[in-house]
Amino acid sequence: MKVHEVIISLASNENQEANMAKAREQLTQLMVEVHFTSAIWTEPVNTSRKEPYLNQLCKGTTTFGEGLLCEVLKETEKRLGRTRNEDGIVAIDLDLLQYDDQRHHLRDWSRDYVKNLLNEL
Repeated sequence: MKVHEVIISLASNENQEANMAKAREQLTQLMVEVHFTSAIWTEPVNTSRKEPYLNQLCKGTTTFGEGLLCEVLKETEKRLGRTRNEDGIVAIDLDLLQYDDQRHHLRDWSRDYVKNLLNEL
């Protein structure tokens, strides 16, 4: 099986530390050679909610295909309490930023927290 290198962004604006800890546990079970950056607080962007986000990056390897990995990340979000309502609460957000050499969520790459945390990977 081919092994793929991935970078995943984690974020939460509700029960941030507890939700991030649960997400790290799930990601550790999904991948191998998992490394997490430190977590940093950021102000919300494009939302009416004022709660800060806790953000972190994760790098690891997986044998999952790209589509399957995205499905598993969305299922993990749901399991950890993520809903798709309009109230701005984000229990956990898991975004695939990079799959092998293919970058995703291109706007996120220009965010300061991503640029700063990439140095820790």
